[in-house]
Amino acid sequence: MEPLKSTMSRRRFLKVLAAAGAATVGGAALTPVRASRAARAEVVSVSVDATRSLGKIPETAFGINNAVWDGLLLDPALPGLLSRAGVRVMRYPGGSTSDVYHWQTNTTEPGQSYANPNNTFDAFMGVVRATGAQAMITANYGSGTPEEAAAWVRYANVTKGYGVRYWEIGNEVYGNGSYGADWEYDLHTEKGPAAYARNCLDFIRAMKAEDPTIRIGVVLTMPGDWPDGVVAPGDTMDWNHTVLSIVGGQIDFADVHWYAQQPGQESDSGLLASTSLIPGKVATLRSLIEQYCGSRASQVQIMLTETNSVAYNPGKQTVSLVNALFLADSYMDWLERGVANVDWWDTHNGPFAGGNNSPDLYGSADYGDYGVLSTGGSSDGVSEPPAETPFPPYYGLRMLTKLGVSGDEMVSSSSSSSLVTAHSVLQADGDLALMLVNKDPSRGYVADLSISGFTPAPNPTVYFYGEGSGSIGKRTAHGMPPTRRVTIPPYSLVVLEMSPR
Repeated sequence: MEPLKSTMSRRRFLKVLAAAGAATVGGAALTPVRASRAARAEVVSVSVDATRSLGKIPETAFGINNAVWDGLLLDPALPGLLSRAGVRVMRYPGGSTSDVYHWQTNTTEPGQSYANPNNTFDAFMGVVRATGAQAMITANYGSGTPEEAAAWVRYANVTKGYGVRYWEIGNEVYGNGSYGADWEYDLHTEKGPAAYARNCLDFIRAMKAEDPTIRIGVVLTMPGDWPDGVVAPGDTMDWNHTVLSIVGGQIDFADVHWYAQQPGQESDSGLLASTSLIPGKVATLRSLIEQYCGSRASQVQIMLTETNSVAYNPGKQTVSLVNALFLADSYMDWLERGVANVDWWDTHNGPFAGGNNSPDLYGSADYGDYGVLSTGGSSDGVSEPPAETPFPPYYGLRMLTKLGVSGDEMVSSSSSSSLVTAHSVLQADGDLALMLVNKDPSRGYVADLSISGFTPAPNPTVYFYGEGSGSIGKRTAHGMPPTRRVTIPPYSLVVLEMSPR
């Protein structure tokens, strides 16, 4: 993903009163509009089985992209903002810029992207350490060499002792003209998946010679997304099969990207429903890994190193509440199915006025921005709020810290409605947390909870982010149990944190 020169006003926090018999997520009286929605609230059955583990949350689970061109990367306020949002992986030097970036000189190929002179690798690592995160580095495949990548590994882990464990070879290399589309810079004479895979063998040998403990990933295409399934002239198989057939025995993780929609085709309901595709995508990737990675297949991880709502030309949806719901729901769907890392694109990006700002999409913004934090910039007559103002996706990410952190155990949960999704985590301190996502723009739901393998004590803590929220709300839900009912307002995230009886 390339940088886009892309206001949400601060929203007042509306407290919502639950339907009769249900715990509330707020304490104020209903407005007439909200009252009419509450009157139409439906009961949805939500089941949690605390004995059925879906695996522990990995230390690499919650990540975000950071770019060498970011003018706010060294802002003293940034580490605190990212740390509070639970960020534990910071990917660098930034999407397609990675394939034109030369780390030793902190420069890019002439006429290609931009490297802020202050954003050196060492400066970036200072931000990583201040955040309490770890770095993921994308080595320059497009205009770099195995020797340049190996020197980076040696400098990072031998000379400086940074302990950077995760390294990728290139970014979206299938976009180098192999299939016609040409957005990824690549000076190699020979293109295509076979050439990329053979070159990756050279990168892996050189890089692991400097530090054999590092884990290296190669670029795959997301199953079901272009160019998955396309066989280019001269090839006998598509990108994924070709790459893995050559280098599968040497890799440590598969590096994929997923942008759920194409520009101009955005819809709020479509975005929120797109998470239903995640199980099939993960299953296909895991099947490919098992087919080509041999005895090492169980050790090969899947890492989603870029994701957001739309592939390019971000519109108003990117800075809306809908994208916050998508972020929280999709992160957990990937993690529950064994994906080791999810990295949002990105920390800062900037306003873009030329995307889809249709009135059919939720919200009143007249621009888009991939970043979770504002740059305070202006473009084409539109301006963002002051720098470092969080957009809703930031709070979607931060709500995940209320659900669980690395080492906590994800457990099975389900909902009887496709418009209400559930994710649950047994936390290390013994508490059970349940996140409910209401994807309905106009109707609240009353979740009727059924919990097995865990007996909650009364009065759980409730965290809320939804319509009108300027931050994450917190309160105690008096009266639960015995009712075990909680209202989920339209377009909202609710996390219940329950202590054991």
